Amino acid sequence: MDITRRAFIKSMALNSAVAAAATMFPGISFGAWKKMEAPPGSIDWKKAPCRFCGTGCGLLIGVSGDRAVAVKGDPNCSVNKGLCCVKGYHSVQILYGKDRIRKALVRKEGKLVEVPLKEALDLVADKMKETIKEHGKDAVSIYGSGQWTIPDGYVASKLFKGCVGTNNVEANARLCMASAVTGFLTSFGLDEPMGCYDDFDHADVFITWGNNMAEMHPVLFSRMLANRQAKGHVKIIDFATRTTRSSQAADKSILFRPQTDLAVANAICYEIIRNGWVNWSFVNDHVSFYKGKTNIGYGTQDHFKFKDKAEPVTFAQYKEFLEDYTPEKVQKISGVSAMDIRYMAALYGNPDKKVMSLWTMGMNQHTRGTWINNLVYNIHLLTGKISSPGNSPFSLTGQPSACGTVREVGTLTHKLPHGVVMKEKARKLAAKIWQVPVENIDPKPTYHTVEMFRALDRGDIRFMWIQVTNPMVTMPNLRRYRDGALKQGRFIVVSEIYPTPTYDIADVVLPSAMWIEREGFFGNSERRTQHWEQMVPPPGEAMCNTWQLIEVARRLGFKNQFPWSRETYIEDIWNEYGRFHDNPKHRMAPYKELKARSGVQWPYVDGMETKWRYNPKYDPAANKKGFHFYGKPDDRAWIWLRPYEPPAESPDNEYPFWLNTGRVLEHWHTGSMTRRVPILHKAVPEAYVEINPDDAAALGITGGSKVKVSSRRGSVVMKANINGRGLPPRGMLFVPFFDESHLINEVTLDAFCPISKQPDYKKCAVKLERV
Repeated sequence: MDITRRAFIKSMALNSAVAAAATMFPGISFGAWKKMEAPPGSIDWKKAPCRFCGTGCGLLIGVSGDRAVAVKGDPNCSVNKGLCCVKGYHSVQILYGKDRIRKALVRKEGKLVEVPLKEALDLVADKMKETIKEHGKDAVSIYGSGQWTIPDGYVASKLFKGCVGTNNVEANARLCMASAVTGFLTSFGLDEPMGCYDDFDHADVFITWGNNMAEMHPVLFSRMLANRQAKGHVKIIDFATRTTRSSQAADKSILFRPQTDLAVANAICYEIIRNGWVNWSFVNDHVSFYKGKTNIGYGTQDHFKFKDKAEPVTFAQYKEFLEDYTPEKVQKISGVSAMDIRYMAALYGNPDKKVMSLWTMGMNQHTRGTWINNLVYNIHLLTGKISSPGNSPFSLTGQPSACGTVREVGTLTHKLPHGVVMKEKARKLAAKIWQVPVENIDPKPTYHTVEMFRALDRGDIRFMWIQVTNPMVTMPNLRRYRDGALKQGRFIVVSEIYPTPTYDIADVVLPSAMWIEREGFFGNSERRTQHWEQMVPPPGEAMCNTWQLIEVARRLGFKNQFPWSRETYIEDIWNEYGRFHDNPKHRMAPYKELKARSGVQWPYVDGMETKWRYNPKYDPAANKKGFHFYGKPDDRAWIWLRPYEPPAESPDNEYPFWLNTGRVLEHWHTGSMTRRVPILHKAVPEAYVEINPDDAAALGITGGSKVKVSSRRGSVVMKANINGRGLPPRGMLFVPFFDESHLINEVTLDAFCPISKQPDYKKCAVKLERV
């Protein structure tokens, strides 16, 4: 192990240990805590999934009286086996910021003033009624989150899609995971990974496609490091657009030019075929070949429409298509050497190596996000390295229930819990379970997230209820959508825990109970559903989002559809929701089982979890020899012909730099929670712009000096960061988006993948100036 990697691992371990100690009773120093034999008073330890990212780490929350006072990793949770990242170890402190919202607020004469919660809920219901009467049902909307609990999302979908009759339901997971969804659907016919986290213990090779796991998924990254340390032969390949902490810990770091991962993936497939590494028995029995439309646009204009068309092709046509992607040709496009392309192809092609491919936002936040997901699946399908221990293409999620709530419950405009609104059979089942006329459920999707905020700007939407998310920081091309929300005739309801820029545009603010202040479920990246009970009371009049929705639903006249009591409503909702998935392909564990365990994977059949889907050795729904890709009508996985196409915007003489945005280890998303944890805020108190040292020298920029980053849409001034934890190549800047005082999304472009409708936050053209 080289010195750099050893130092990295040591720093990660120290970071975790200090964080764990410091979290016990906030305010007690690490040194003082070491001298104490036991924390004062009695502590009751209760299980809960972590509130951050989509890993789903199990925590044990220490509760004393009415306060959460400590946290540690749950050794009984197979996800993290007792380990946490720095955010997890400090997670209970997010409950206790000084500016926590405890009362409802209503905007009167331009100012938000406190009112009784009942008055605020009455106003929300009245405004919904008024808007529907004057402008129609599609003038009201709800925008939720991958932080919604499963009951939150289920009740929102039932109210808006089933009772009100509008498909104006979206969630911020459209911004982070939609391309993963469409990638799964187009390649396999069903969403979510076929593998599980056990693959981290079985794989021989890990190739990370544009994701910095050391900071974004540090616990899973630690499992990769542990596997390598235990076995010796294991390799980690970091394939990315900038050098990060993940690069430092990898065995090899390979940089590519933005967007050209498409070309490199095709070149890998070219090499697999050229060298005779195709697993022909797998391909012949389990794979079909298809092509779709090309030159599909970027969605930058309002009312953009696109529908792909799948056409079958032969293997010979696929092979001919790949002739444009020889390693030498792709080297010119991507900047990746032909030698490195062949090296990666050889790792995938070696029949004696089990390979995991891992990705998050680098592939998903991409104007061809669906395509690059397809292309990585192509590599695994050509080699047959899929749906078995250690052989796993794995899309990781960035929110605790992006899978469980948004993808499984279906809180996107086109979705229902078990299907899509366009299918009559799915609408009939939903109508039956929800006890509404089937005509209530509109067969036509309305607006995906970007178009929903465009509709708010245009006035097609007049009422928007925002829960558990902060779009006035996260929306690309932000200035347009903030200005649109502030126009006359718009009514914005925000369910929140702290003041944020989204709170600032609200007409009504509802105080929300948070995480362990209410009972709930999350669903993580490996199809694991996790339950927790209420552990502490919420402050003031704060109410969980599920019950806020129920209160408004009853005021709208839908009491029969929402009959549950405060004592049992979470269990009742779970039981009703489970009816949608009562089949071997997606059966969920019963409430009592989830309550007793630190998470259960679906499909859950005959008392057993399914770890690897589509493989008859592990999946009871797979009933064909070898593998059974039962999501597709031909029971086969699909390899797609997807070309390289350039991004929507590239650097030019006026705007000569690429802008890439993302996160840092210490902060989560917009920082509205983590920036209120003193130790995390102190570690990274403000956003910055990473600059390559040579670019900085050429422009006369020094570390810590103020610079201005500008695009055709907006600009932001912040401090320069040179030779920090990340190193962009020449011609690229990187900015984390957690800091609401430096709104980098005023600079980004609202181009998106035409298939998934997910925006590309990783690529736009900017210029850099000294201030």
